[in-house]
Amino acid sequence: MTHILDDLAWRGLLQDSTGLDDLRKRFDEGPVRFYVGFDPTGASLHLGHMVQALTARRLQLAGHRPLLLVGGATGQIGDPREVGERILNSTEVVAEWVNRIREQLRPFVTYEGDSAAELVNNLDWTAPMSAIEFLRDVGKHFPVSKMLARDVVKARLETGISFTEFAYQLLQSHDYFELNQRYGCELQFGGSDQWGNITAGVDYVRRRGAGPVHAFTTPLVTKADGTKFGKTEGASIWLDPALTSPYAFYQFWINTDDRDVHRYLKYFSFRDRAELEALEAASAERPAAREAQRALAEELTTLLHGKDECAQALAASQALFGRGSLDELSASTLAAALSEAGLTQITSLPTVAELFRDAGLASGLGDARRTIGEGGAYVNNERVTDGDAVVDAATLLHGRYLVLRKGRKNFAGVELQK
Repeated sequence: MTHILDDLAWRGLLQDSTGLDDLRKRFDEGPVRFYVGFDPTGASLHLGHMVQALTARRLQLAGHRPLLLVGGATGQIGDPREVGERILNSTEVVAEWVNRIREQLRPFVTYEGDSAAELVNNLDWTAPMSAIEFLRDVGKHFPVSKMLARDVVKARLETGISFTEFAYQLLQSHDYFELNQRYGCELQFGGSDQWGNITAGVDYVRRRGAGPVHAFTTPLVTKADGTKFGKTEGASIWLDPALTSPYAFYQFWINTDDRDVHRYLKYFSFRDRAELEALEAASAERPAAREAQRALAEELTTLLHGKDECAQALAASQALFGRGSLDELSASTLAAALSEAGLTQITSLPTVAELFRDAGLASGLGDARRTIGEGGAYVNNERVTDGDAVVDAATLLHGRYLVLRKGRKNFAGVELQK
């Protein structure tokens, strides 16, 4: 069996570390309790968080024990950013976000067996601490010169940084110490942007006289075209299905650039090396089939949203282009898919030509009638030939939706408001 560190290295998931040789020795001695943290800076985690959640799963599958920390305390402070001071959210809002994020993390690891994961909240040990205790027991171990050396802090010194954000590093470091004392945690990992905070935590645990601990970071996920990973048309892809539907999540992966997809498969897929190399070879032979994108989309949608939602997303992507039955789609999946395509709302049923014009598939009634006359217009995947016919209410999907298609690839949705 491939050693977990060798697998992570082959996948490109190791960037910085406090010493991989020492960590390998510790792994070889037996199961390691490790942690990764997620701050509730919003109501949902996004795709960037998936690398950490999936890395936790990989370590768990190798026999190690996860602690998934949700920052009920650190989320009230905020890690300093180069772009300026964060807006402080109320304790009630942060508490609500903590609960939502805890649920979003549940699909990624298992909570039973010898390697059972635990969800923890750093508010449990931070809230009872007085200001005097914090300054004496925690602050005493942090040289200000080292804290000022952080790139993000140096970048903020000219524009200004509050003591609140400056002290964030102390809170995160103290988390490592508390988890070490409470759970025997010996390993922390996180994104490469957290390396300064993570190494500060390693040093702090040592200064407090605790046993040796380890750390590593994963790289920032990038895109070949230079745009930010995890966004589509400027909107973030969230893990909460109420914010990003399973269909939109599936489509994000389906639309992955050929230049990125095999790197993403290493980062996000649980297929082994032989499977991924075979998939890469198949993609090189048949690039138009987009086998790698489909494999990635199906695996990750199933993992996060379940088999049924993945099947619905796949069925929707096929049906919208005339390769499946629209009748088999649930109302929620159809609504999500049409929202992605562009959904026009109407209050009464017009003629077919008017529908195509109003939905933006024709520049005017004349253009719509030409498309219909040439046999290139479809309503609910059925070719229409009479542009002046009024759409029958019986054709409405779920009593309210119509799917219009022009040719093979251009489609739009219509919703009848009641």
